Amino acid sequence: SAAATRVLGASAARAPARLRAQTSRGSSAVSRASAAPSSDMMRAGDAALLPPAIAAPHHPTYSIAEAIRAALEEDIADVGDISCLSTIPLETESTATLLAKADGVLAGQALANQILAAVDPDVTVAWTKKDGDSVKYGDVFCEMRGKAHSILRAERVLLNFMQRMSGIATLTRKMADAAAPATMLETRKTVPGLRLPDKWAVLVGGGKNHRMGLFDMIMIKDNHIAASGSIEAAVRNAHAYLQANAMDDVKIEVETRTMDEVAVVIALLDDEAVDTSAVSRVMLDNMSLEDMAEAVRMFGGRVETEASGNVTLETVHAIGQTGVTFISSGALTHSVTALDISLNVETR
Repeated sequence: SAAATRVLGASAARAPARLRAQTSRGSSAVSRASAAPSSDMMRAGDAALLPPAIAAPHHPTYSIAEAIRAALEEDIADVGDISCLSTIPLETESTATLLAKADGVLAGQALANQILAAVDPDVTVAWTKKDGDSVKYGDVFCEMRGKAHSILRAERVLLNFMQRMSGIATLTRKMADAAAPATMLETRKTVPGLRLPDKWAVLVGGGKNHRMGLFDMIMIKDNHIAASGSIEAAVRNAHAYLQANAMDDVKIEVETRTMDEVAVVIALLDDEAVDTSAVSRVMLDNMSLEDMAEAVRMFGGRVETEASGNVTLETVHAIGQTGVTFISSGALTHSVTALDISLNVETR
């Protein structure tokens, strides 16, 4: 269709003339897939406009559409999909299904609709699972119909996003369940360029988001304290900056690594001469369970507390029982194991 050839994903539009001439002689044989137990099919262009089951977090400058464009663009360069162009006639229509090859939590369904729409809005799609739903090994949870070139053009980009996001959501769900009543957070340890999808997947898995970046929360860590000279100096400087820039809605988190540093922060909170009005959270970094529980008791609910360091599936439950408000884990995004999902095609 014209729609399929005018967008980034149009392989034919990118192909050299000699390759375009060869497509009519290519084979249309592709592996068969069992049909998904589908509901009503919908154009990808329309599905992409539906509100997601779980909304993406906000970022003032990040564009999911641009991330999709870049991912599609790097796959074809200025040539095109020469595998499809050399083997499959352009007019070939196919049906494809998505198959879960492991148990987990599905994430990236809403983003997959946007990928399909960017490649060919006339591809139709039906889902039996949505973001946040559990999938089991052997579940066929999506069916697509349309040009074989369009489906295969979208395949790897779609799977790359969905497998990574589903892996993050799966680990987040396990950690969040074990951490209760504490709430799981991720960190900024995300893949460059994928900050928003990574953090979106944490929400899908049942966690909450830490700060999006360096711009939306002041986080006074050990290096800031060292460069400022002291915890007190860093806190005073941070408040002065917020006041000077009319950033009344921005909060401050202070990192502590020892009980002595916890005592320093408490003294600042008690000191009426020091403005600590924006200090809303204190990080307890790499502390023992006993020290975390004591720190929580000492703060007495005046600020939120966040446990960090040595957070694993084996340790997170005990950490959650210390009374901390949040538990943050970089492993949610920096050590993710992708959920195994395959796309299988049959020709109609």
